[in-house]
Amino acid sequence: MELIGLLSLAKSRMPTITALKFGAVFFIFILFGLITYHNYSQKIHQTTYLGKIKLYLLWQSPDYKNDTKAAEKQKNSPFNKGNHNGSHCDIDPNSRLDCAFNKLMNEKECQARGCCWIPVVSAVNKTAPLCFLPSNYPSYIMENISPTKSGYTATLSRKERTLFPNDIRTLQLNIMYETSERLHFTLKDPENKRYEVPIDVPVVTEKASTQLYTVNFTSRPFGIIVQRKSNGLVLLNTTVGPLFYADQFLQISTSLASQYISGLGEHLTNLILNVNWTRLTLWNRDQAPHKKSNLYGSHPFYLVMEGDGSAHGVFLLNSNAQDVLLQPSPALTWRAIGGIFDFYVFLGPNPKTVIRQYMDIIGYPIMPPYWSLGFHLCRFGYKSTNVTRQVVENMARANMPQDVQWNDIDYMDKKKDFTYNLQFFGDYPQMVDEFHKKGLKYVMIVDPGISSSQGAGNYKPYDEGLKRGVFITNETGEPFIGKVWPGPTAFPDFTNPETQAWWYENIKEFHDQVPFDGIWIDMNEPSSFVNGAINGCPDNNLENPPYVPDVTGGYLRSHTVCMTGKLYLSSHYNLHSLYGLTEAIATHNALIKVIGKRPLVISRSTFPSHGHYAGHWTGDISSNWNDMYYTIPAIMLFNMYGIPLVGADVCGFGGATSEELCVRWTQLGSFYPFMRNHNAWKQLPQEPYVFSESAQSAMRKALFTRYTLLPFLYTLFHKAHSAGEMVVEPLSFEFSQDPNTWSIDRQFMLGEALLITPVLEPKTVEVSGYFPSSTWYNLYNGSAIHSKGQYIVLQAPLDTINVHVRGGFILPIQEPSTTTAASRGNPLDLIVALSNQGGARGNLFWDDGDSLLTYETGDYTEIIFRAKNNMLLSEIVHLNSQADDLHLRRVTVFGVPSPPHKVSVNGLWFPDFSYNLDTKVLTLQNLSVFMGEEFTITWF
Repeated sequence: MELIGLLSLAKSRMPTITALKFGAVFFIFILFGLITYHNYSQKIHQTTYLGKIKLYLLWQSPDYKNDTKAAEKQKNSPFNKGNHNGSHCDIDPNSRLDCAFNKLMNEKECQARGCCWIPVVSAVNKTAPLCFLPSNYPSYIMENISPTKSGYTATLSRKERTLFPNDIRTLQLNIMYETSERLHFTLKDPENKRYEVPIDVPVVTEKASTQLYTVNFTSRPFGIIVQRKSNGLVLLNTTVGPLFYADQFLQISTSLASQYISGLGEHLTNLILNVNWTRLTLWNRDQAPHKKSNLYGSHPFYLVMEGDGSAHGVFLLNSNAQDVLLQPSPALTWRAIGGIFDFYVFLGPNPKTVIRQYMDIIGYPIMPPYWSLGFHLCRFGYKSTNVTRQVVENMARANMPQDVQWNDIDYMDKKKDFTYNLQFFGDYPQMVDEFHKKGLKYVMIVDPGISSSQGAGNYKPYDEGLKRGVFITNETGEPFIGKVWPGPTAFPDFTNPETQAWWYENIKEFHDQVPFDGIWIDMNEPSSFVNGAINGCPDNNLENPPYVPDVTGGYLRSHTVCMTGKLYLSSHYNLHSLYGLTEAIATHNALIKVIGKRPLVISRSTFPSHGHYAGHWTGDISSNWNDMYYTIPAIMLFNMYGIPLVGADVCGFGGATSEELCVRWTQLGSFYPFMRNHNAWKQLPQEPYVFSESAQSAMRKALFTRYTLLPFLYTLFHKAHSAGEMVVEPLSFEFSQDPNTWSIDRQFMLGEALLITPVLEPKTVEVSGYFPSSTWYNLYNGSAIHSKGQYIVLQAPLDTINVHVRGGFILPIQEPSTTTAASRGNPLDLIVALSNQGGARGNLFWDDGDSLLTYETGDYTEIIFRAKNNMLLSEIVHLNSQADDLHLRRVTVFGVPSPPHKVSVNGLWFPDFSYNLDTKVLTLQNLSVFMGEEFTITWF
């Protein structure tokens, strides 16, 4: 650690030549005249130009049409006005830091804030801020730095006020060298305890003995600089802008190591974010995905690719509403309206290890039940048990794989939780029992909003909840009443232990009637059909803070609960974006107690650590080709956020799908970690069986491909659960040394071994895909592509999605049936895809598929497979009774250069093999090798 002060070296020289003095005076006189004329003509030009550029400024001024109360608070705040002069405004437009703070400014207002005003921006940079912070804008100074057991601590102080009320003038900085690859630092108010996110994180008390990073500071003004020790690359540099730390406004800026940045969800976005003056707002919101809107989840984490293929990540543990501003210098600015600054920096050094290091903080993902990886079917509009039964029968008649049937709110009595409609779902429990007998599972929706209008004694969940104080309340202790599907509703406070107990009891009582297998929790941002409450919200600084991020609707309470809502742990202002997470935890824990097996919880609202308890689907996407494409970066990003059990509504949710779109989407969805076809109310049906025979055949082929790969997919989930790996990855995570892969988000990797290249456009039977340098084998026939890193045009008829196996990997697969329960009884196969050196590796994790903590208690089988020197071997890492029924039936070896003459299995000659000269594929059939014992297969 080094302490670097900002030095000002002043040198003066006294010229002695009188002629030079007179020349300088004359030159200044001429120059003054030119500047006066220029400024006059410039202002005329600026006035006309401003009208043209207002449209480009929406990134910094969401309330430009009508000032909010928050904007008025800023406008009327006193400010230091002496910072906007001279060279302090001579800043490259790409490096300007916005000083408008969500308000459309004029020159007078801007300079009254002590900020620079230069409205003329170049034609290539029309979106740079017109009003921006000068380079000498007052910030904090650092003093009293001293070592601690885990790193350093220091005091920060500031003298000048900012435009935001209640500046916190003194801060405590804590730097913690937690591990060799993880740095942790916080900025807190040492005088008053502020809200902090209530999730468990590792507590480290000793400084790591070695680090991949160096940490430097500037003291006047304060800044922190984090560099990669191996090459000196600056990963984080907060000296690029001043630090703000008021009661309801925190801001810190940093440079970025490159423009290749991903994360900061949830948004409808490409994998790589646009750093050209982009604002990303984090505030959980019920909002059908569209551009420039905050969506269902908040994930203040980003990953940056570095020039040499290394990567690092940064996580801000803060749940308050946030804006994150990206700019082309490149740089990033965090703005939060509460809490503290609590940062983690992950050094990688490659993208996959960055994600594992992030999961070390937020928790590794849950291990899902095996059946949850099958095909799920749902829609809003299965209006009776008879209709729902018919759907299942139609799927079976069409020979379509299906594991789980779902119902939306149609099953409820008047749309109330923990009830069912006796008129249309009178035999609801019997229907679920029938599904179980067919080998299917059943999931239904539960919303958090509890009906409050049924009258005392008529609806137990509300009556009991009111008595036990489980709801979010107002200042007088009465529940805030919003409006959702059943009408007036109260919202449970899942941070309250009493609420968690009440929630469990309701789930148990309903499960005693209807033996469901999983729960779908929706509307849990939380969503309300009114803003705040039926009777409105108070007018105070929580409802109308000095700064409002660019939230859809303009107000924090838009389509949710009042910010002044009181919860057990804090206010709704602080806890809003945690609402879905706390409900997921309560539901996860309740299901474990009720069912005694692995829970399946699928939630719309998410926050960091959500994947430790539940899965996610990407919400109310539309049935169009564009939205289908955006599901690919969404699923990659949620894997980065530690939520690998993620999928999108296959064929789309809103609007009418087409046959071609639904076929292509079913093919793509067959490689989502979580696969569900779900449809909106009153839309045309889109179940696989409603389409033409050719379309059904293509969908059936895709679904059976998924079921064939389930042992491989399940093993990927085990790696995520036990080692913090990803199930779906961007190509760049496997090939980070190849810059061509960094922006690719129309293809993806399933684990390390499978490259998926879907068709994402209509009326085409070919697709171009990038193949990083390696050997790639067609999954279906083993034909090889030997790529040096290039795009290749692939044939893609309507019945085919291109899937390629990466050379050097072994896939455990299984003969598919129409349910996972039936499939698990079938023999296993292996696909061995040899590298150019003739080697390959892979593994299989196997347990009973739904018992709790099988890995933690040792109740599983794990087998490693290796191929080298014309030999395939198995190595048993761990063994249990689940291996008793596992037999190897077939081995397919891709990339065998010449025809073998003989094959032996465990030293005995084996005659039943074949070799394809065209594709160079060796196939061994009818093996019947017991997997509970190690085996050796050799070809000569």
